[in-house]
Amino acid sequence: MVHRRASPTLPLGLNLQRRRTLLIGTATLAVGCSMPLNRLDSPLPTWVQQGAVRVAINHGNAVLARRDASTGELSGVSVDIARELARRLQVQVQLLPFDAANKSVLAVQSGQADVGFFAIDPLRSQGLQFTAPYVVIEGAYAVPQASPLQSPADVDKSGIRVAVAARSAYDLYLSRTIQHATLIRTTRSDQVVDLMLAQRLEVAAGVKQQLERDMQRVPGLRLLQPSFMEIHQAMATPAEHPDNVHYLRGFVEDLKSSGFVRQALTRHRIEGVSVAPPQPY
Repeated sequence: MVHRRASPTLPLGLNLQRRRTLLIGTATLAVGCSMPLNRLDSPLPTWVQQGAVRVAINHGNAVLARRDASTGELSGVSVDIARELARRLQVQVQLLPFDAANKSVLAVQSGQADVGFFAIDPLRSQGLQFTAPYVVIEGAYAVPQASPLQSPADVDKSGIRVAVAARSAYDLYLSRTIQHATLIRTTRSDQVVDLMLAQRLEVAAGVKQQLERDMQRVPGLRLLQPSFMEIHQAMATPAEHPDNVHYLRGFVEDLKSSGFVRQALTRHRIEGVSVAPPQPY
């Protein structure tokens, strides 16, 4: 089992050059513990100079993040990754909670946040650069038990209405691919089943694990097999800082290869999610 060396805390008042020297020294000592992700010939991310990294957390995707209703505390896989990013950079982390993916995207695009966790989609690429995915999750359909629909191929027909969360990864995908069915949108991904029931829609589309969780509280539903899409979850940051993008890409690859992502999924009891395969960066 590999043990990581605890990183020293660097005073934020240190000038950038001294912080660079100390970080490189720390990285050298960390060889064999985990990839330092600060190549000696690469500039440090701008977050080191800031002394903090602001991270948008979408707790509307319960697979990757949750927010305690009473305390507001955030937890989950993406929260663990955000804290690990800050730990390695020796900076503070500021977690910014959002209840929908599109709100997280807008936060990073507008400069309110430095980093976010999103599904990769062409419509989210404006002004952003993505890492390779760190996990792959499934987009699925839920229907009432008595529904005549038996497979995803049955959904795209005239008269079929599908509940989706607006601007979610599966909404963006279905908006491109659905030709005959009608998409009915709600604000958050944890609302699609309730919308389907309230408006007597034929189908609810969403992240498979969220739909399975809804099925535990709402009897009489079933999933159509197989899932209709794979959702590739990645990290993203504004494209205007290429050093930040390069750092994040290496960071994600190290988290996958070191077992960090798999351990986080296990720790938070997330099943049915695959660690994405390695990719060059």
